[in-house]
Amino acid sequence: MLAIVCPGQGSQAPGLLAPWLELETYRDRMAWFTTVAGIDLLEHGTESDADTIRDTAIAQPLIVATGLAALLELFPRPAAAFSQVSVGAGHSVGEITAAAGTAVISAEQALVFVRERGLQMARASQATPTGMSAILGGDPDEVLATLERHGLTAANRNGGGQIVAAGTLEQLATLAAEPPAKTRIVPLQVAGAFHTAHMAPAVERLAGYARAMTTREAHTRLISNRDGHVVRSGREVLDRLVSQVSAPVRWDLCMQTMLDLGVTGIIEIPPAGTLIGLAKRAMPGVELLALRTPNDLDAARRMVAEHGDRPDPSADPEWSLVIAPTKGTFGFSSVGIGDRVSGGTVLAHVRTANDDDVAVTAPHSGWLSQWLVRDGDEVAPGQPVLRLAPKGAGA
Repeated sequence: MLAIVCPGQGSQAPGLLAPWLELETYRDRMAWFTTVAGIDLLEHGTESDADTIRDTAIAQPLIVATGLAALLELFPRPAAAFSQVSVGAGHSVGEITAAAGTAVISAEQALVFVRERGLQMARASQATPTGMSAILGGDPDEVLATLERHGLTAANRNGGGQIVAAGTLEQLATLAAEPPAKTRIVPLQVAGAFHTAHMAPAVERLAGYARAMTTREAHTRLISNRDGHVVRSGREVLDRLVSQVSAPVRWDLCMQTMLDLGVTGIIEIPPAGTLIGLAKRAMPGVELLALRTPNDLDAARRMVAEHGDRPDPSADPEWSLVIAPTKGTFGFSSVGIGDRVSGGTVLAHVRTANDDDVAVTAPHSGWLSQWLVRDGDEVAPGQPVLRLAPKGAGA
């Protein structure tokens, strides 16, 4: 089972586009993405220095465009990817790349959305000097207690012994001076306290943009970095893209969900390296590849051939398989076989080990044609639980 993962902000580096622009198709796509985003991505990806591309308004579109163009080199016919890639996921802004990669939104929508995301987050960052620092090692409970004591937020829980703290520069300086035991503090190359309440002003503006966007159901399993749940409804994916701007990233839960699903291979698209580094520590036994330059494409294609084989009936346009969003105990709702439902209707629930009640909702209108599990069954994230016939069908 193959997963494609997409990195977030901080993964960018000066000259990251240079090796890729030797490919004519990649260069042409980046020229088009530059036009769509209204930012000279070609110049920023080849000539701009580290301080310039650290700017949130530049870094975010550059990361998403770089990844999308690389995906199109790996899968020149995107439809072919949907029968081979079982899982998609993105860290922070990389979730926009993943949403486009799974066809929830178009590449053009992704670039406009990420441009506005970067601008709004940059503006929110200007209100108060803020930043982020990675905490490597230490006891997780002690690290979290230290962050709470300093008024910081655990903005990213990345697994593999890494938690990212976010807050004011003064709070981060106090953390550096008084770190938790047996830890190393590494300031990150980002220009704000992302995924915290400091980003709240950006959420409202992005929510307005999201209401104007059209979406499609994800063509493969998309893992949300908010909680590690598998999400397929296009509207829910977009809503989560908005809310995650001020909510912590739980990449640790994303990796656990990949393990629960049975992922055997992971390819990280450019700017690659960070997520593979985390997976090395947290996902032993899984084959990993950082797609850094075109020289890695042959190895990536070999991994696709060896790990990618996902016959998925839910891709059939005549009906859909509704899947469990998380691991837990399955429970029926009041909806029964033959009932007509509208998009968003709660069809069932999954009770997690933490006693959370997670709704299973209809991705589109239609009628419930078959339960695939029984009330009280234990289900895994991404497991099909019922079959939903198409809109307009009769029982």
